[in-house]
Amino acid sequence: MAPHTSAQAPPLRTTARRILLVDDHPLVRMGLRGLLEGEPDLQVCGEAATLAEAVASVRALQPELVITDLSLGDGNGLELIKRLLAQHERLRVLVCSMHDERLFAMRALEAGACGYVGKEQAGRHVVEAVRECLAGRVWLSRAMTEQMPDVARGEYPAGDAMARLTPRELAVFELIGRGLKPSQIAGQIHLSVKTVETHREKIKKKLNLHSASELTRSAMQWVERQH
Repeated sequence: MAPHTSAQAPPLRTTARRILLVDDHPLVRMGLRGLLEGEPDLQVCGEAATLAEAVASVRALQPELVITDLSLGDGNGLELIKRLLAQHERLRVLVCSMHDERLFAMRALEAGACGYVGKEQAGRHVVEAVRECLAGRVWLSRAMTEQMPDVARGEYPAGDAMARLTPRELAVFELIGRGLKPSQIAGQIHLSVKTVETHREKIKKKLNLHSASELTRSAMQWVERQH
């Protein structure tokens, strides 16, 4: 699949650090591009809307940093991080997402990301986060940094049932919420249908759901809240 690039993109600045934007919302990509293109040492070298486009774009454009959402039309951002870093070990990946930072920041770091910026904070912090990541450091919000010792120990606010899910279970849960069937989920995250069914049962138990319909309804409501 050909990389998704803007026909109006300015010429690459040879000394600028190259950044690829991955988000399935064009307006989000436009907003991030506007923030980054104002910096003389940063250059948006391309855009991608899906996991498949992102993989192809990184291969073709060789960016130094990828900024990605966690919810993509054809897959999960955590899976994308793992796949990209397995193929490009020097690549840096920064997550910019609406997903709950408490639930996903640590999971993103465990997948190999160099930082996590909430979309509501992007206007104030994304440039700072990009610079930190390109310098080889990790960027998290101050609030998340203060909570990190507790989160690392698996201590989340009381009643936060979603925190009990593993990264793979979260990926399955999200795809259920997007209306995918077990066979489609298996294809997207490279698992067997049997393994997906096992994850479904574990999710139901952890979230105290008693049927497939309850699981689907809960997942769809959760996905809707994330957007």
